[in-house]
Amino acid sequence: MLAHRVVEALGDPTRRAVWERLVRGPASVGELAAGLPVSRPAVSQHLRVLAAARLVAATPQGARRVYRATPDGVDALRAWLDDLQRFWDDALAAYARDPALQPDRPAEEPRDDP
Repeated sequence: MLAHRVVEALGDPTRRAVWERLVRGPASVGELAAGLPVSRPAVSQHLRVLAAARLVAATPQGARRVYRATPDGVDALRAWLDDLQRFWDDALAAYARDPALQPDRPAEEPRDDP
């Protein structure tokens, strides 16, 4: 499932930093590595994971590749989270409607009718 790949990809702080940088604008591996405490080969490895999660895409420009953030992975993550939200909304609504699942309510006091 793509959403799981996105969660795994963004679970790594370096990959998250790379992706957040690319959200602000396209960059080459060298430009990305210049702002991080990791080597270019390490940035390339992180970019491969981000690309597999469809969070980034590359465009060749001469001898280098320029990476940019893409919305596909985020859309998959959002859809997955929306499904989870619907599940919990439905479960909580069912709980609220079912008197057998409600905690005991205090007994009503008898009224003193005049």
